[in-house]
Amino acid sequence: MENLRGAHAPISRIKVSAKVKTFVLDTNVLLHDPRSIFKFEDNNLAIPVEVLEELDAIKGEQSTERGRNARRVHRLLQELLPDSRAMHEGVELDNGGTLSIIINPYLAEPNRRSPAMDRLRAILPDLTKKDNRIIAAALFVQERYPPPTILVTKDINVQLKARAVGLESEDYLNDKVPEEDDEDSYREIAVNVYELQRFCSEGAFELEDEAADPLYLNEYVLLRSDEGKTMPARFYGDGVVRRLKLPDFVKAPGGIPIRARNLEQQFLMDALLDDSIHLLTCFGKAGTGKTLLSTACALHQTHEDNSHYDGVSISRPVIALGKDIGFLPGSLEEKMRPWLQPYHDALELLIPSKPPKDPQFASKKVSKKKHKKRDGQFLASMTALQPNHASHQNGYGNGTLVRPYERLLKSGLVEIEALAFIRGRSIARRFFILDEAQQLTPHEVKTIITRISEGSKIVLIGDPTQIDNPYVDARSNGLVYCHNRMKGQAIAAHVKLSKGERSKLAELAADLL
Repeated sequence: MENLRGAHAPISRIKVSAKVKTFVLDTNVLLHDPRSIFKFEDNNLAIPVEVLEELDAIKGEQSTERGRNARRVHRLLQELLPDSRAMHEGVELDNGGTLSIIINPYLAEPNRRSPAMDRLRAILPDLTKKDNRIIAAALFVQERYPPPTILVTKDINVQLKARAVGLESEDYLNDKVPEEDDEDSYREIAVNVYELQRFCSEGAFELEDEAADPLYLNEYVLLRSDEGKTMPARFYGDGVVRRLKLPDFVKAPGGIPIRARNLEQQFLMDALLDDSIHLLTCFGKAGTGKTLLSTACALHQTHEDNSHYDGVSISRPVIALGKDIGFLPGSLEEKMRPWLQPYHDALELLIPSKPPKDPQFASKKVSKKKHKKRDGQFLASMTALQPNHASHQNGYGNGTLVRPYERLLKSGLVEIEALAFIRGRSIARRFFILDEAQQLTPHEVKTIITRISEGSKIVLIGDPTQIDNPYVDARSNGLVYCHNRMKGQAIAAHVKLSKGERSKLAELAADLL
């Protein structure tokens, strides 16, 4: 092997074996998972020097996860590569692999030629682009060293360009769930009519080994007899399934009663109301009731006399659909309000400003409506003129109607959390709802869940098919990753909703568009 000195020194510690591969990391892999350096087992790991330049440009982003991860990578590399010799020759890692920084001599000396670089210049002539230079560094490694070279990148376009120049490329798969993990909403278990009758009378019974083997702890199932009779249940381990513990309805303070509309919502309500479940993940397309049911069950539990929770915390990632409208003015609540409007809608539905009308008074004469409208306008004008009017007690202040649920926000029973400031928090005795969790990376979800203290519960809800974050996909987002890793734990549960309940139009749009 040719021994080049100085800036062009080869990876002298590179391992050569029939089972060893050399992985070249793109910048986005390190930003996605700073500790990916330690997750390639006993293989060779190479980082192009262009990656260090890109990390340097990103490290100044103080309020973003990308900036924090870039700084973490810099600290790790400083520890692993403490001097110039380590940079040039590479170092051995504790997992048996090697780590090296790659400087491509063909870019430093344009007169030097090689078949691989000639092919690259013919296909991707613009070597001022960082992506093309990273591909060139990977080609240099492939051409110079025997082990198979693979460029690891989360950028699909870079993967395609690498393959176009004859370089193997793949996505970072360490935190991706298996492709076959796209499970159904629930499993059905066949039982005979006598077993079903015993289950209904006793509330539990033990399954046969063949039926219980594929089930994981706290999994929801549907028992079905040969006669077509069904009964929902939950698997408690040791082959035992038990009946769901559901009230007739749940109700927010001063609100209307809410009931589960379908079998899947019964599963979700059971998990939301179970104090032994501290982590709940829920998948569901638009209109399946994720937001409404989670909010209703949370408020239902916070106003009980023996409640375990002091209040409800609600948050979601600040990631826009389409073009961003820029910075929003006002306080934290005012800035977060557009992002959390679905929860304001849910609270308005759960605690309406006006009680539902009795059907016998649904049809009224137009003239009476006009008189009522004029009376309302007169009342508003009088309220504006008399700030101390008794209407303050009825929810009016300066002529403005104060919605009933806004009292929950002002009292602190319902709090709006900004994920940007959650690091370092310790959230105790709260029912924490994290909406749109599919927009988060696994590392961000880990950061949030590790903030949850004793006596609290966190519910992660979202739709893995609706992702606007360019750094995650349907298999690597934080919601799916959390479910995959926590599945089967005694304090965790999972529910998948598939039946839309918002409207027939919303259901058709979610399925067909």
